[in-house]
Amino acid sequence: MSASAFSLSVAVPAAGFRILSGEPVIGGAQEMQGIVHSFCGHCMSWVFTRFPEVMGEIVNVRSTMLDDTTGLEPFIETCTAEKLDWVTTPAKHSFAHFPAPEEFPALIEEYGRR
Repeated sequence: MSASAFSLSVAVPAAGFRILSGEPVIGGAQEMQGIVHSFCGHCMSWVFTRFPEVMGEIVNVRSTMLDDTTGLEPFIETCTAEKLDWVTTPAKHSFAHFPAPEEFPALIEEYGRR
């Protein structure tokens, strides 16, 4: 879906996320139950994803949608079982797939301390 070696996003608490204008449309790969990929209805850019069954009340906002990415760097990388051999990131945590749901509270707490 990203047409890249990377699919970058920033995790935002759902309570701190709101759509200011427009109406997103659902699309993209929906193979995991509960995943909802939302796109701009005008240009069809991938804007954010919600998957409460995996991450709870977190919204993954596509980093490329942000006006200012100062201070953002990878903290967690997921789905590395599918990565290209030459891809490396400075992420502190790496997972072949997604972390188990019970791992998220500690990861979120650690990220919050950064």
